[in-house]
Amino acid sequence: MKNIIIIGSRGYRSEYGGWETFVTNLIDNYHDKDTKFYIPELSHSKNDKEHIEGNAVCTPIYVNKMGSITMMIFAYKAVLYYEKLVRDKKLENVIMYVLGCRIGPMFSLIHKRLERLGIKIMINPDGLEWKREKWNYLIKQYFKLSERTMIKSSRHVVCDSQAIEDYVKDKYKKYKVATSFIAYGAYLKDVSDDGKIQEYLKKYDIKKNKYFLFVGRFVPENNIELIIKEFMKTNINKDLVFISNVEHNAFYEKLVKETNFLSDSRIKFVGSLYDDNVLRQIRKYAFAYIHGHSAGGTNPSLLEALSITDVNILYDVVYNKEVGSDSCLYFNKEDGNLKELLEKVNCFNEKEISEYGNKAKKRIEDCYTWDKVASNYKKLFSEMLK
Repeated sequence: MKNIIIIGSRGYRSEYGGWETFVTNLIDNYHDKDTKFYIPELSHSKNDKEHIEGNAVCTPIYVNKMGSITMMIFAYKAVLYYEKLVRDKKLENVIMYVLGCRIGPMFSLIHKRLERLGIKIMINPDGLEWKREKWNYLIKQYFKLSERTMIKSSRHVVCDSQAIEDYVKDKYKKYKVATSFIAYGAYLKDVSDDGKIQEYLKKYDIKKNKYFLFVGRFVPENNIELIIKEFMKTNINKDLVFISNVEHNAFYEKLVKETNFLSDSRIKFVGSLYDDNVLRQIRKYAFAYIHGHSAGGTNPSLLEALSITDVNILYDVVYNKEVGSDSCLYFNKEDGNLKELLEKVNCFNEKEISEYGNKAKKRIEDCYTWDKVASNYKKLFSEMLK
C-alpha cells in the first residue's frame, strides 16, 4: 500500500483555490486501490471530525484564525501530525508531498526526522512567491529563504511549469535535487444552462457574448490596473467583468484613483464565484477571456479558460506562453498595446473565433487533462517508492 500525504491545500473538496482544486482532481482521477491519500483539512472548530472520501482520509487540523500566517501554521501543524501518525502506526511506503514553500525554515529543522521514519519528501514550489508585488521587502526575503530551504530539504521537486523546472535546476543545481515537470490539469466538458446562469447574468446586467472576462485574485501582479486602463481607452460596446475577491484595501483605492473606473459603467466587479458549473457557463458565454497573471507557473484559471472560452488574451510572460502556445493572443505593458489587441479581437468574425477555440481545446486535450496529470503522478509515486 502506498501512503501519500499531501500538505498545503485547505483540504479535499474545499471551495477556495488552485491547490484545493488540484487535490480534489488528482484524487478523483487517481484510480488505484493500492494507494491511500492523507489530506489535512484546515479547521477553525475543535468539533470537526475525521472523515473518509473514497481512498482519502481527511483529518481536520485546528488552527486559530491568524490572518496571513494561518496557512503557514496549519501546514506546519499538519507535518507534525503526520510525523506522529507514521511513527505510531509504523506506516511504510510513505511520501509526504508539500504544496508551496511556506514553511521552509521550520521544515528544514525536522526533515531529517521524517527521513529517518522512511518518509520520502516531495515538494511543489508552485510559482515564485517572492516575486509577488503584494508582499513587502521582509516577506519577500522570507519567501526566498523558505523556497531555498524547502528545496534543499526535499528528495524530489515537482514543477507544474517547464519554466519553473528550468529555474529550479539552474538556481539550486548545487543541491542536486531530482525534478519533474507535471502540469496542472483541466476538464474538457461542455456545460448547459441550469437556470442559475440566467439569474447571475441578470443580477449584474451582463449579456451573453457581450463581455470580456477576467478571473483571478485581486492582486497587483495580475495586471488589473493595466487591463482597466487599456479597456477604458476603447469604445468597445461590451462589458469588462472581473470575477475576483475584491477587497476595499490600499490596492483598491489606488485603482479607483489611478483609473477612475467607477465612472465607466462597462467595468463590473462581481466578486468571487465558487459554483463551478455557473463559473464554467460564465466562461462559455464570455466573448473573450483576459489573463493578466504575471507571476507563478501554470495557472489553473488559464487552463480552465482554454478548456471552454474560445478567445483568450494573455499577458506575455513565459509561463503563459508555455501553456497557451499559438492558441492565444498576447499583450504587454506598452501603452496602447492591449487597447489595440482588444479592438482587433472585438472585430473577429465567427470563423476566427472558432479557430482560436479549437486550438485552445486541442492544447488542453494534448497536454493538460486531469487523466494525464494523475497518470504522471502515479508513475512518479511508484518510482519514488521503489
